[in-house]
Amino acid sequence: MLNVAGEPPGDSWGIFAFLCAALCNLPAVPALNGTEELGAGQSIQKTYDLTRYLEHQLRTLAGTYLNYLGPPFNEPDFNPPRLARAEQVPSATVDLDLWRGLTDNARLAANYRAYSRLLCYLRGLDGQAGTAELRHRLGHFCSSLQGLVVSIAGVMSSLGYPLPAGPAGPPLPPGAPAAPNDFLKKMDDFWLLKELQTWLWRSAKDFNRLKKKVPPAVVTLRLEARGF
Repeated sequence: MLNVAGEPPGDSWGIFAFLCAALCNLPAVPALNGTEELGAGQSIQKTYDLTRYLEHQLRTLAGTYLNYLGPPFNEPDFNPPRLARAEQVPSATVDLDLWRGLTDNARLAANYRAYSRLLCYLRGLDGQAGTAELRHRLGHFCSSLQGLVVSIAGVMSSLGYPLPAGPAGPPLPPGAPAAPNDFLKKMDDFWLLKELQTWLWRSAKDFNRLKKKVPPAVVTLRLEARGF
């Protein structure tokens, strides 16, 4: 007697039993594993998004802080020369062609060191601001900037790059003199904000280019042969 498919009933049960046995013993056959080979792409995208968020956040913070400093620092055309004291703040004024000629590792290391140092300076402002609202905004920005430092470290790790020895100490060496007057102290603050804006602008471009080179996470299927 044949079933509707034209096959003997016994053969159908035999095939069914074979499939059940194969499914039950699936670990014994070559395993199919999904592995994330390129987690760096997601890390780079996250860092890029955080950089753009900090750019937006700093525009508001800088305007508020410069108004707190008063004239001439809050005037749109105020563009003083960079003083010797300001050289302690990491400068982003590097020739763009020279910067782009660096390796990805070198650019990431420079970003990591710069933001670690800038964060030290910014935390100094956090404790000196004259209003509670401004201190709150500075504290929030410091937390976000700390997140960027950690995120850059994550990108470097995912790409297999070692972390550089970042500046963990205070912005100024022990015993270094403070600004001799209030105007020069405000000038230091002005240059800190200016360099932060430039670094974030350039870092956004860096991570935008890097995410185009490293695609998002790719799930690959890999056969692990066992006994074959």
